[in-house]
Amino acid sequence: MYYYSAKENTFCTAELKQAYIDAGSFPQDAIEVNDDVWLEFAGNPPPDGKERTVGEAGLPVWVDIPPPTPQQHMDEAERKKASLIQQASAAIAPLQDAVDLAMSTDAERAQFIAWKTYRVLLKRVDISKAPAIIWPEAPEGEKTGN
Repeated sequence: MYYYSAKENTFCTAELKQAYIDAGSFPQDAIEVNDDVWLEFAGNPPPDGKERTVGEAGLPVWVDIPPPTPQQHMDEAERKKASLIQQASAAIAPLQDAVDLAMSTDAERAQFIAWKTYRVLLKRVDISKAPAIIWPEAPEGEKTGN
């Protein structure tokens, strides 16, 4: 047996009810639901493109996940940009040492310039254009997982 709280959109098991009560965290609006409700809405992953919410009857229902807002697109683009810049900086650091010490090979100097160019291009990415951003390509042979 399970309990469902519409206010918190969460389930708890009957076995843990007393522990929740003792901790003062058992939802006041919790209603008993059968195993089928729990299995559909908590025991299995949601259907593709769906999220659990509360229906009119106070029970869980699946609804379409809303598309990301422009701000969410920009936030994601900012995280990606920061991650790619960090990866580029990590690739540049050992090459920078070789160049600074005049110990770099022709290949290392070429990679150094390629990575620094890539990092500059990343810094110029305008995240306000998300999600329609055309991201610069990482230097060949050194993909960054973008």
